[in-house]
Amino acid sequence: MTTQQIISELFYASISTKEQSLTLLNDAIASASDILTKTLLAGGKILTCGNGGSAADAQHFSSELLNRFDKERPSLPAIALTTDTSTITSIANDYHYDEIFAKQISGLGQAGDTLIAISTSGKSPNITKAIEAAQHKAMKVIALTGKDGGNIANCLTSNDIEIRIPSDTTARIQEVHLLIIHCFCYLIDHELFGFKE
Repeated sequence: MTTQQIISELFYASISTKEQSLTLLNDAIASASDILTKTLLAGGKILTCGNGGSAADAQHFSSELLNRFDKERPSLPAIALTTDTSTITSIANDYHYDEIFAKQISGLGQAGDTLIAISTSGKSPNITKAIEAAQHKAMKVIALTGKDGGNIANCLTSNDIEIRIPSDTTARIQEVHLLIIHCFCYLIDHELFGFKE
């Protein structure tokens, strides 16, 4: 197989996963976007977390809200729980790595806030504990997952939303997670500020 053929296969695999996700997840994405918009309208904030590439996605979303997405608008309140290395390492050192997000949520989260928890496998213990901490604080939870949803799928309540990408391939899941994050950003801007293409 040539390099060009490999590239074509990767593009088509990404396109196929996105098409399947659109069919299966359109309503869930719309519902999650509505929660995010209502959170901001009510004066709440959005907390985000993930590991590795999902940490980058969490930070990406937060930066789009705090700075801007596509058009000029006021900053919106979002905090990526993945960025404070002193806090993360002290929690991991004094307690356990599984607590790095949960302890931050215990201190920063409030009723009316929303957590976006990102895990391609759904098996990250620190994400599960983050969700439990958010639920304890009466926060809404939006979980972006993949594969079979892992432990995360089992700890969500009827107040939460899981957006599970129909793929077992981490790269494909991450590609769709990024698209969903951009959908959130666009829809928030549209609902709050009336922006259109």
